[in-house]
Amino acid sequence: MLGAIDVGTNACRLLIAVPDRQSSQASVPRVIDSYTANVRLGESLERTGALTGAALDRTIAALKECARRLKRRQVTHVKAIATEACRRAANAQDLVARAQAEAGIRLTIVTPEEEARLAAAGCLQLIGAEFDGALIFDIGGGSTELILVRRCAAGSASHDIVAWSSAPIGVVKLAERHGGRELRASSYAAMRAELAAMFSRMKAELEPDLFDAKRYHLLGTSGTLTTLAGIRLGLKRYERSRIDGQWLARDEILKISDDIVTRDFEGRAAIPCVGTDRADLILPGCAILGAIMENWPCGILRVADRGLREGMLIALLRESERPS
Repeated sequence: MLGAIDVGTNACRLLIAVPDRQSSQASVPRVIDSYTANVRLGESLERTGALTGAALDRTIAALKECARRLKRRQVTHVKAIATEACRRAANAQDLVARAQAEAGIRLTIVTPEEEARLAAAGCLQLIGAEFDGALIFDIGGGSTELILVRRCAAGSASHDIVAWSSAPIGVVKLAERHGGRELRASSYAAMRAELAAMFSRMKAELEPDLFDAKRYHLLGTSGTLTTLAGIRLGLKRYERSRIDGQWLARDEILKISDDIVTRDFEGRAAIPCVGTDRADLILPGCAILGAIMENWPCGILRVADRGLREGMLIALLRESERPS
């Protein structure tokens, strides 16, 4: 029984899974339980450089719930990680210490490289069979990872990471820089301007000559893209089974995004699949997604409602199967 906990800048997420011996994809565990709490750990981090007491309390409460679920399911192998907010916060070790003392969870702060590797591993199955590879992107609360992966050989299910890049910018951080909770539509242009040089640098790091839009596609694992996919499908509420693996045309995404970025907070909150919880974060998410699509023009995108935690589960499964 496997458990993966991801403490991000915006949310604390848990997946519990078991090895799926009946599946043709035996290397991918079968999820039997999940939990998400929007803890907003990175709240005010951009301004203060530290995690607030309230954010720590919310995160510890979520980790206690994770611990209860792990115990109820009798989970035997657990991996718990923290990402960009804890990489930057001066008092990140307060969270690590409290997680151990109050929830019994050993929390590890991972590097951007490890985060990118795990995110890629979690969604490799969604690279289109007719493509040579994909540019995987993960727009998080505090950072954005880009990973270029290439198929090892024609017809192979294995892929290699060719290049990767990480930028310390995500939807929470960008929102705080440009107005906070009730972000105005007028801030969108300034967001895009701020991202221009950053994504130009990332493009240079990602072997730009290797990305051929005829042989590679974009593969996004982020709340921004899954939300846009839900809007595209006309969903009244989010349905993972209809979102994960969905193919979307670039023009469809741009049309939806162009509508969202003209709306202020109340207008964004009125959109099904956005609501008040994501009405502030969807605007910077569209800005980051727009920068990605501008630098890696590609006619088609695939949506992954999977990634970091699934990569952690795969790593745990491999570790559990090693001879002792």
